[in-house]
Amino acid sequence: MKNSNVKKLVEISLLIALEVILTRFCSIYTGILRIGFGFLPVAIIAMMYGPISAGVAYAIGDILGMMIFPSGSYFPGFTLTAFLTGVIYGVVLYKHPKTWGRIILATCLVCLGMNLCLDTAWFHILMGQGYLALLPQRIFKAVVMIPIQTVLIGLVWKNIVLKVDKSYGVMPNA
Repeated sequence: MKNSNVKKLVEISLLIALEVILTRFCSIYTGILRIGFGFLPVAIIAMMYGPISAGVAYAIGDILGMMIFPSGSYFPGFTLTAFLTGVIYGVVLYKHPKTWGRIILATCLVCLGMNLCLDTAWFHILMGQGYLALLPQRIFKAVVMIPIQTVLIGLVWKNIVLKVDKSYGVMPNA
């Protein structure tokens, strides 16, 4: 029992580190728009360990990323968005078949609900710009990221995670 908890903690920790690296170093960032790949480790955590683990992991990754690589002042609203993003991925994908329909649903909820609506509200509060003035760039990001996230989550799950787990004799919730 103890061994499986340690394994889970190590795997989640490595995926948090990967999220920080992908978010901070492998993303395109303008003042208000970041297109990156930090969602991928969080989606994997959500599919393997559930909504609470994914939410907490993404929130920790957000805080660690901000502490290690600051890019402005800290705003807790973005940490809340990160937590809710992990929870959404987990609720939709954990212990359910990883079908393209479920992956599309999770991605749309995250991109449209969290990134488009909630993050735009945080930028409105932080920058003092009108909510509607911020929407065009944010809509563009959502339109670009929905297919990218959908394809990457599906491909990584089916071609990497399942193959690695099969080689160790452990079968995650496929």
